[in-house]
Amino acid sequence: MDRLPETSQLFEHVLDPAGVTHPAAVAIHPSALVAPGARIAPGASIGPWSQIGPHVVVEPDVEIHAHVVVDGHTRIGAGARLFPFCTIGLAPQDLKYRGEPTGCEIGPRTHVREHCTIHRGTVTGIGITRVGADCLVMAVAHVAHDCQIGNGVIVANNVVMGGHVQIGDQAVIGGSAALHQFIRIGRGAIIGGVSGVEADVIPFGAVLGNRGRLTGLNVVGLRRRGFDKTTIQKLRAVFRSLFRHEGLFAARLDETRQRYGDDPLVAEILAFIDAPSRRGLIRATLRSEGEESFG
Repeated sequence: MDRLPETSQLFEHVLDPAGVTHPAAVAIHPSALVAPGARIAPGASIGPWSQIGPHVVVEPDVEIHAHVVVDGHTRIGAGARLFPFCTIGLAPQDLKYRGEPTGCEIGPRTHVREHCTIHRGTVTGIGITRVGADCLVMAVAHVAHDCQIGNGVIVANNVVMGGHVQIGDQAVIGGSAALHQFIRIGRGAIIGGVSGVEADVIPFGAVLGNRGRLTGLNVVGLRRRGFDKTTIQKLRAVFRSLFRHEGLFAARLDETRQRYGDDPLVAEILAFIDAPSRRGLIRATLRSEGEESFG
Protein backbone atom coordinates (compact mmCIF):
# COMPACT_ATOMS: atom_id res chain seq x y z
CA MET A 1 0.00 0.00 0.00
CA ASP A 2 1.21 3.53 -0.77
CA ARG A 3 2.30 5.62 2.18
CA LEU A 4 -0.22 8.12 3.46
CA PRO A 5 0.60 11.58 2.13
CA GLU A 6 2.49 13.96 4.37
CA THR A 7 0.71 17.04 5.70
CA SER A 8 2.84 20.05 6.61
CA GLN A 9 0.45 21.05 9.40
CA LEU A 10 0.92 17.74 11.22
CA PHE A 11 3.56 17.01 13.79
CA GLU A 12 4.76 14.04 15.76
CA HIS A 13 3.07 13.91 19.13
CA VAL A 14 5.52 13.86 22.04
CA LEU A 15 4.93 13.88 25.81
CA ASP A 16 7.82 15.20 27.86
CA PRO A 17 8.69 13.61 31.23
CA ALA A 18 6.45 16.10 33.03
CA GLY A 19 3.49 15.01 30.92
CA VAL A 20 3.19 18.25 28.97
CA THR A 21 1.84 17.98 25.43
CA HIS A 22 3.47 20.02 22.66
CA PRO A 23 2.23 22.19 21.11
CA ALA A 24 -0.54 23.51 23.34
CA ALA A 25 -2.95 23.86 20.41
CA VAL A 26 -3.81 20.16 20.76
CA ALA A 27 -6.19 19.19 23.59
CA ILE A 28 -5.38 15.68 24.78
CA HIS A 29 -6.97 14.44 27.99
CA PRO A 30 -4.40 13.15 30.51
CA SER A 31 -5.98 9.68 30.50
CA ALA A 32 -5.76 9.30 26.70
CA LEU A 33 -3.04 7.02 25.33
CA VAL A 34 -1.36 8.53 22.27
CA ALA A 35 1.47 6.35 20.95
CA PRO A 36 4.82 7.86 19.97
CA GLY A 37 4.80 8.45 16.22
CA ALA A 38 1.14 9.43 15.99
CA ARG A 39 0.68 12.79 14.24
CA ILE A 40 -1.97 15.05 15.73
CA ALA A 41 -2.72 18.38 14.04
CA PRO A 42 -3.39 21.70 15.78
CA GLY A 43 -7.00 22.16 16.77
CA ALA A 44 -7.64 18.46 17.32
CA SER A 45 -8.93 17.14 20.63
CA ILE A 46 -8.74 13.64 22.14
CA GLY A 47 -11.07 12.71 24.97
CA PRO A 48 -10.66 10.60 28.11
CA TRP A 49 -9.47 7.01 27.80
CA SER A 50 -9.15 7.14 24.02
CA GLN A 51 -6.26 5.30 22.37
CA ILE A 52 -4.39 6.47 19.27
CA GLY A 53 -1.92 4.12 17.54
CA PRO A 54 1.59 4.97 16.34
CA HIS A 55 0.75 5.20 12.62
CA VAL A 56 -2.38 7.34 12.97
CA VAL A 57 -2.72 10.78 11.37
CA VAL A 58 -5.30 13.13 12.88
CA GLU A 59 -5.90 16.26 10.79
CA PRO A 60 -6.88 19.72 12.10
CA ASP A 61 -10.02 20.26 14.19
CA VAL A 62 -10.85 16.56 14.58
CA GLU A 63 -12.88 15.85 17.72
CA ILE A 64 -12.28 12.42 19.25
CA HIS A 65 -14.60 11.76 22.16
CA ALA A 66 -14.02 9.47 25.14
CA HIS A 67 -13.24 5.74 24.79
CA VAL A 68 -12.40 5.83 21.06
CA VAL A 69 -9.75 3.53 19.57
CA VAL A 70 -7.94 4.50 16.35
CA ASP A 71 -5.20 2.16 15.14
CA GLY A 72 -3.34 1.01 12.05
CA HIS A 73 -2.24 3.23 9.16
CA THR A 74 -5.29 5.43 9.56
CA ARG A 75 -5.99 9.03 8.56
CA ILE A 76 -8.83 11.01 10.13
CA GLY A 77 -9.83 13.95 7.91
CA ALA A 78 -10.11 17.54 9.09
CA GLY A 79 -13.17 18.36 11.18
CA ALA A 80 -14.29 14.75 11.57
CA ARG A 81 -15.98 13.69 14.81
CA LEU A 82 -15.55 10.27 16.40
CA PHE A 83 -18.03 9.45 19.14
CA PRO A 84 -17.58 7.23 22.21
CA PHE A 85 -16.72 3.55 21.81
CA CYS A 86 -16.23 3.61 18.05
CA THR A 87 -13.15 1.81 16.68
CA ILE A 88 -11.37 2.90 13.51
CA GLY A 89 -8.63 1.12 11.58
CA LEU A 90 -8.44 -2.10 13.59
CA ALA A 91 -7.50 -5.39 11.94
CA PRO A 92 -10.08 -6.77 9.48
CA GLN A 93 -12.27 -9.75 10.25
CA ASP A 94 -10.53 -11.80 7.59
CA LEU A 95 -8.79 -15.05 8.51
CA LYS A 96 -6.29 -14.48 5.69
CA TYR A 97 -5.05 -11.26 7.26
CA ARG A 98 -1.51 -11.57 8.63
CA GLY A 99 -0.87 -8.12 10.04
CA GLU A 100 0.06 -6.38 6.79
CA PRO A 101 0.27 -2.53 7.00
CA THR A 102 -3.01 -1.81 5.25
CA GLY A 103 -4.93 1.42 5.72
CA CYS A 104 -8.12 3.22 6.62
CA GLU A 105 -9.28 6.75 5.81
CA ILE A 106 -12.13 8.83 7.23
CA GLY A 107 -13.00 11.90 5.17
CA PRO A 108 -13.29 15.50 6.35
CA ARG A 109 -16.30 16.46 8.48
CA THR A 110 -17.59 12.89 8.66
CA HIS A 111 -19.32 11.83 11.88
CA VAL A 112 -18.83 8.29 13.18
CA ARG A 113 -21.27 7.60 15.97
CA GLU A 114 -21.17 5.37 19.02
CA HIS A 115 -20.02 1.74 18.81
CA CYS A 116 -19.29 1.84 15.06
CA THR A 117 -16.52 -0.40 13.74
CA ILE A 118 -14.58 0.56 10.62
CA HIS A 119 -11.80 -1.90 9.77
CA ARG A 120 -8.67 -1.40 7.68
CA GLY A 121 -8.18 -2.99 4.26
CA THR A 122 -6.51 -6.22 3.21
CA VAL A 123 -3.74 -7.11 0.78
CA THR A 124 -6.16 -9.39 -1.06
CA GLY A 125 -8.43 -6.38 -1.55
CA ILE A 126 -7.36 -2.84 -2.45
CA GLY A 127 -5.46 -2.37 0.78
CA ILE A 128 -7.52 0.47 2.24
CA THR A 129 -11.00 1.12 3.62
CA ARG A 130 -12.38 4.58 2.82
CA VAL A 131 -15.28 6.62 4.14
CA GLY A 132 -15.69 9.88 2.22
CA ALA A 133 -16.30 13.45 3.28
CA ASP A 134 -19.45 14.74 4.99
CA CYS A 135 -20.79 11.28 5.78
CA LEU A 136 -22.86 10.22 8.78
CA VAL A 137 -22.26 6.69 10.04
CA MET A 138 -24.82 6.12 12.78
CA ALA A 139 -24.46 4.05 15.93
CA VAL A 140 -23.47 0.36 15.85
CA ALA A 141 -22.87 0.29 12.07
CA HIS A 142 -20.07 -1.90 10.69
CA VAL A 143 -17.92 -0.90 7.69
CA ALA A 144 -15.86 -3.94 6.72
CA HIS A 145 -12.41 -4.19 5.16
CA ASP A 146 -11.84 -2.64 1.74
CA CYS A 147 -15.24 -0.94 1.63
CA GLN A 148 -15.34 2.30 -0.37
CA ILE A 149 -17.97 4.81 0.74
CA GLY A 150 -18.43 8.02 -1.23
CA ASN A 151 -19.16 11.57 -0.06
CA GLY A 152 -22.33 12.66 1.69
CA VAL A 153 -23.46 9.09 2.42
CA ILE A 154 -25.81 8.34 5.33
CA VAL A 155 -25.44 4.91 6.94
CA ALA A 156 -28.17 4.42 9.55
CA ASN A 157 -28.02 2.50 12.81
CA ASN A 158 -27.05 -1.17 12.87
CA VAL A 159 -26.16 -1.41 9.18
CA VAL A 160 -23.71 -4.24 8.47
CA MET A 161 -21.46 -4.52 5.43
CA GLY A 162 -19.43 -7.37 4.07
CA GLY A 163 -15.99 -6.66 2.67
CA HIS A 164 -15.35 -4.73 -0.56
CA VAL A 165 -18.75 -2.97 -0.66
CA GLN A 166 -18.84 0.20 -2.81
CA ILE A 167 -21.37 2.96 -2.06
CA GLY A 168 -21.71 6.00 -4.32
CA ASP A 169 -22.03 9.63 -3.26
CA GLN A 170 -25.18 10.73 -1.40
CA ALA A 171 -26.62 7.24 -1.06
CA VAL A 172 -28.75 6.45 2.00
CA ILE A 173 -28.58 3.07 3.73
CA GLY A 174 -31.57 2.42 6.02
CA GLY A 175 -31.31 1.05 9.54
CA SER A 176 -30.32 -2.60 10.03
CA ALA A 177 -29.75 -3.17 6.32
CA ALA A 178 -27.29 -5.95 5.48
CA LEU A 179 -25.01 -5.46 2.46
CA HIS A 180 -23.40 -8.54 0.89
CA GLN A 181 -19.69 -8.45 0.17
CA PHE A 182 -18.59 -7.05 -3.21
CA ILE A 183 -21.90 -5.34 -4.01
CA ARG A 184 -22.04 -1.86 -5.54
CA ILE A 185 -24.63 0.76 -4.62
CA GLY A 186 -24.87 3.63 -7.08
CA ARG A 187 -24.92 7.35 -6.45
CA GLY A 188 -28.09 8.70 -4.87
CA ALA A 189 -29.61 5.27 -4.27
CA ILE A 190 -31.62 4.45 -1.15
CA ILE A 191 -31.81 1.14 0.71
CA GLY A 192 -34.83 0.58 2.93
CA GLY A 193 -34.45 -0.45 6.55
CA VAL A 194 -33.92 -4.14 7.38
CA SER A 195 -33.24 -4.95 3.72
CA GLY A 196 -30.78 -7.64 2.73
CA VAL A 197 -28.96 -6.47 -0.41
CA GLU A 198 -27.27 -9.25 -2.38
CA ALA A 199 -26.54 -7.59 -5.72
CA ASP A 200 -25.74 -4.22 -7.32
CA VAL A 201 -28.16 -1.27 -7.09
CA ILE A 202 -28.29 1.22 -9.97
CA PRO A 203 -27.69 4.94 -9.32
CA PHE A 204 -30.84 6.61 -7.93
CA GLY A 205 -32.45 3.20 -7.39
CA ALA A 206 -34.65 2.30 -4.43
CA VAL A 207 -34.42 -1.12 -2.75
CA LEU A 208 -36.76 -2.61 -0.20
CA GLY A 209 -37.48 -6.03 1.30
CA ASN A 210 -36.09 -8.79 3.48
CA ARG A 211 -34.28 -10.06 0.39
CA GLY A 212 -33.97 -6.62 -1.15
CA ARG A 213 -35.44 -5.94 -4.57
CA LEU A 214 -35.33 -2.87 -6.77
CA THR A 215 -38.75 -1.23 -6.37
CA GLY A 216 -38.27 2.01 -8.29
CA LEU A 217 -36.35 5.27 -8.13
CA ASN A 218 -35.34 7.37 -5.14
CA VAL A 219 -37.57 10.20 -6.37
CA VAL A 220 -37.67 11.99 -3.02
CA GLY A 221 -33.88 12.01 -2.93
CA LEU A 222 -33.73 13.35 -6.49
CA ARG A 223 -36.08 16.20 -5.58
CA ARG A 224 -34.12 17.06 -2.44
CA ARG A 225 -30.96 17.32 -4.54
CA GLY A 226 -32.54 19.80 -6.92
CA PHE A 227 -33.35 17.66 -9.96
CA ASP A 228 -36.24 19.21 -11.85
CA LYS A 229 -39.50 17.56 -12.85
CA THR A 230 -38.44 17.02 -16.46
CA THR A 231 -35.27 15.22 -15.43
CA ILE A 232 -37.13 13.01 -12.97
CA GLN A 233 -39.76 12.15 -15.59
CA LYS A 234 -37.01 11.13 -18.00
CA LEU A 235 -35.40 8.91 -15.34
CA ARG A 236 -38.79 7.31 -14.67
CA ALA A 237 -39.11 6.59 -18.39
CA VAL A 238 -35.65 5.03 -18.38
CA PHE A 239 -36.55 2.90 -15.38
CA ARG A 240 -39.71 1.65 -17.12
CA SER A 241 -37.73 0.99 -20.29
CA LEU A 242 -35.17 -1.10 -18.43
CA PHE A 243 -37.34 -2.92 -15.90
CA ARG A 244 -41.02 -2.83 -16.88
CA HIS A 245 -40.89 -4.17 -20.42
CA GLU A 246 -40.86 -7.89 -21.16
CA GLY A 247 -38.18 -9.64 -23.14
CA LEU A 248 -34.43 -10.00 -22.77
CA PHE A 249 -32.73 -7.45 -20.56
CA ALA A 250 -29.91 -7.05 -23.10
CA ALA A 251 -32.44 -5.96 -25.71
CA ARG A 252 -34.06 -3.50 -23.30
CA LEU A 253 -30.64 -2.14 -22.44
CA ASP A 254 -29.82 -1.53 -26.12
CA GLU A 255 -33.18 0.14 -26.67
CA THR A 256 -32.68 2.40 -23.66
CA ARG A 257 -29.17 3.31 -24.81
CA GLN A 258 -30.44 4.30 -28.26
CA ARG A 259 -33.35 6.38 -26.94
CA TYR A 260 -31.83 8.06 -23.90
CA GLY A 261 -28.09 7.40 -23.93
CA ASP A 262 -27.09 11.00 -24.68
CA ASP A 263 -28.46 12.20 -21.34
CA PRO A 264 -25.63 12.45 -18.72
CA LEU A 265 -27.67 10.91 -15.88
CA VAL A 266 -28.86 8.07 -18.07
CA ALA A 267 -25.30 7.54 -19.28
CA GLU A 268 -24.23 7.25 -15.62
CA ILE A 269 -26.81 4.52 -15.00
CA LEU A 270 -25.86 2.66 -18.16
CA ALA A 271 -22.15 2.89 -17.31
CA PHE A 272 -22.89 1.44 -13.88
CA ILE A 273 -24.74 -1.47 -15.49
CA ASP A 274 -21.91 -2.03 -17.99
CA ALA A 275 -19.14 -1.99 -15.36
CA PRO A 276 -17.64 -5.31 -14.16
CA SER A 277 -19.51 -6.80 -11.22
CA ARG A 278 -18.96 -9.66 -8.82
CA ARG A 279 -22.64 -9.87 -7.88
CA GLY A 280 -24.69 -8.75 -10.89
CA LEU A 281 -27.71 -6.43 -10.79
CA ILE A 282 -30.30 -6.71 -8.07
CA ARG A 283 -33.65 -8.08 -9.21
CA ALA A 284 -36.62 -5.76 -9.69
CA THR A 285 -39.98 -6.26 -8.02
CA LEU A 286 -42.26 -3.74 -9.66
CA ARG A 287 -45.28 -2.19 -8.08
CA SER A 288 -48.22 -0.58 -9.79
CA GLU A 289 -47.67 2.32 -12.16
CA GLY A 290 -47.00 5.57 -10.33
CA GLU A 291 -45.60 3.90 -7.19
CA GLU A 292 -41.99 3.75 -8.26
CA SER A 293 -40.81 6.45 -5.88
CA PHE A 294 -39.27 5.96 -2.46
CA GLY A 295 -39.91 8.31 0.44
